Amino acid sequence: MTHAELCIRADKWLRNAIGCGVTFNDRFQAATHNGEQPDAIGWRDGLSFLVEVKVSRADFLADRKKRFRADPALGMGDWRFYMCPPGMIKPEELPAGWGLLYCHARKVEKVHGIPMNTHYWSGRPFEGAKTPELQLMYSALRRLKLRGRFDEIYEPIPAIGGA
Repeated sequence: MTHAELCIRADKWLRNAIGCGVTFNDRFQAATHNGEQPDAIGWRDGLSFLVEVKVSRADFLADRKKRFRADPALGMGDWRFYMCPPGMIKPEELPAGWGLLYCHARKVEKVHGIPMNTHYWSGRPFEGAKTPELQLMYSALRRLKLRGRFDEIYEPIPAIGGA
């Protein structure tokens, strides 16, 4: 699988497995204070979930050198995961607090560090850098505003499944 394909799978995983109501994948580019451009990030219940996609060992090893990885307080995500092809990253190679997902052809396997629904708040390993996260949100809303679509946020959400 390509990096772009895995980013879309990560976005879908955040929506379906974690229940994030708002997600972005790497197609959304916005300037952030820390320079981080998430492969996939999502939010639910006031928490943020970041997925960093890796398709090569070299990319995984190079990721450690980024300043927001070297200093976890600078990085996005209250929860952080690597997603990669099966076996490419081993759980014992993960930075402290990170989870691991293996992406198979038809499923995403939870390998390490995936919270149970009841532990999202109590077990979170990080306090994500909220300034760059808010910069992403602001950029998305500003784009809607510039396109004349911002006022749609005030419209009621239609009922699902009938009256």
